[in-house]
Amino acid sequence: MKVDYLVAEIGSTTTVVTAFDKVETETPLIIGQAEHYTTIKENDVTIGIDRAIKKLEEKLGESIQYNKLLACSSAAGGLKMTVHGLVYDMTVRAAKEAALGAGAVLKYATAGKMRSKHIEEIKNISPNVILLAGGVDYGEEEVILHNAEILSKNDSDAPIIYAGNTAIKEEVKDILEKTGKKVIITENVYPKVDQLNVEYARHTIQHIFSKHIIHAPGMSKIYEKVDEEVIPTPGAVMLTTELLAKIYKDVATVDIGGATTDVDSVTLGDPEIQRIMISPEPESKRTVEGDLGLYVNAKNVVEMLDKNKLLEEFPDYEKILETLTPYPENDRQEKFCAYMAKYCFSTSLIRHCGNKKDLFTPNGKQEIASGKDLTAVKYVFGTGGILSRSKYKKEIMESMFKNENPKLLLPNKKVKFAYDKNYIFAAIGVISTVNEKAALNILKNNIEFI
Repeated sequence: MKVDYLVAEIGSTTTVVTAFDKVETETPLIIGQAEHYTTIKENDVTIGIDRAIKKLEEKLGESIQYNKLLACSSAAGGLKMTVHGLVYDMTVRAAKEAALGAGAVLKYATAGKMRSKHIEEIKNISPNVILLAGGVDYGEEEVILHNAEILSKNDSDAPIIYAGNTAIKEEVKDILEKTGKKVIITENVYPKVDQLNVEYARHTIQHIFSKHIIHAPGMSKIYEKVDEEVIPTPGAVMLTTELLAKIYKDVATVDIGGATTDVDSVTLGDPEIQRIMISPEPESKRTVEGDLGLYVNAKNVVEMLDKNKLLEEFPDYEKILETLTPYPENDRQEKFCAYMAKYCFSTSLIRHCGNKKDLFTPNGKQEIASGKDLTAVKYVFGTGGILSRSKYKKEIMESMFKNENPKLLLPNKKVKFAYDKNYIFAAIGVISTVNEKAALNILKNNIEFI
């Protein structure tokens, strides 16, 4: 059998392979899906890909050939980044938005003049990419040039993206390159006051990831196997969310995993809220809640739950935790995971969204808003194992309605819920990088409304 695309999602624990065919038609086919543990310990993730393909062939009862093998990865800890800007609420925040939107794991951020202790921290983190920003175009120069000098003394061989004041980009490049640093110049993430411009930096980060991923443990042979650039898995889910926005307009995606819960939103918000917004937000935003997960972070989630209510539902919760696996083995475990997932779902959205506040001025009380406005979101999509496969997905997603704080900029109760029925949002995002029309066709046929 020959198929159009075979897409491998290489995770830290498992590698999932999905086969797609007839992708140019209105009714593309998902031929099948199989998985195998990720073979980082064998120092070659392509072994895990081959074994997952073999499992898929066994399921289908025949061998598979393909026009293209595509991949995304979060193996080896994903894409570790540090960002360094001028003012925390302006350029640092813009740089963070670019990093997270690209699918990076943000490990460290600094504002203002960097010092030797910051270099020590970067050395300890050993990032894959460093992002230097700061200053609006033709604005502040001194601090950014100082930070370039500090970073030039950093021992890390991580490439440095410069996304700051365009007036000094050549000076910054010269300072860094004189000590052998690899420098990539992109557009300023904060070119004017109250204007975010994170898309160029975001795409630059993903491109660098694809070039440098071969240095991660087990990834050295990846480009012997795949036909296009490998992108970060969280970045792939963001690309899918942006495709959803092309179909459904204002949208959000919640991805509940074993270690984290990620939220991606694509919306400009409600015009009425925008009039009282005190600082800009990107149209596409991603947040990562590193303490909310159903396996690695299950004990952490339980600590945040109301113990009395938990004991009413699960007096045996400690025993369940001891036997919990990434894949629930019985209905009791699945129900417990769904109970935790409700907290992860609602809490991650609350952390992702902004809020309204009352500001007291000489002219009286004035209402202001800050953070991401989700009030215009009409559709919320669920992905991740439990939101794609669990029979409890509807009640998990409806847990969002339990919060009745009118100050939070959450979607209203008219919002519609849908889910990634074949657990392929990441794969669709990867396909969109080579064939957006095909990705849209697959996406339209993969969504199921609750």
